[in-house]
Amino acid sequence: MGDWNEFNVALVGATAALAGLVIVAASVNIGEIVKAPALTARLGTAISGLVLALVICALGLAPGLPAGVHGVAASVGALIAAAFAVDATRRILADRDPLNRLRSLKSGLGFLVPATYAIGGVLLLTGLPDAGLVALAIGALTSIAVALMISWIVLVEVLR
Repeated sequence: MGDWNEFNVALVGATAALAGLVIVAASVNIGEIVKAPALTARLGTAISGLVLALVICALGLAPGLPAGVHGVAASVGALIAAAFAVDATRRILADRDPLNRLRSLKSGLGFLVPATYAIGGVLLLTGLPDAGLVALAIGALTSIAVALMISWIVLVEVLR
């Protein structure tokens, strides 16, 4: 996994910084955000994806970490992140406000990161480390893109 060290170092820093920024940005309007349970749950999904990327990339820096351990961590982390996405989906679908359009798209977005990490974890566990690490890298990059999209949408929805 040594070939991935520079990537993992970069992503640990990027995901940690972005998670902090998302939390700070949300805290500015937290009074309005908590009034809408779906928005709170969606931010939780974004942050859980970033934390998943942070943890898995940090584990990728651990010297001598067996691929199987990395795979188990990615799979368990994916399940935890998926729980946040399930909660957000439940809340999105329960919100019958006419302005709450594109419910399926909003819900599906939250599952991209856990799905990618689950695939990576399974690939690592089944003896395909190269493919598994590529999937984890895609998951890390996806976590950034998804967190940015969800955070921006939540902040815009709060201000409309």
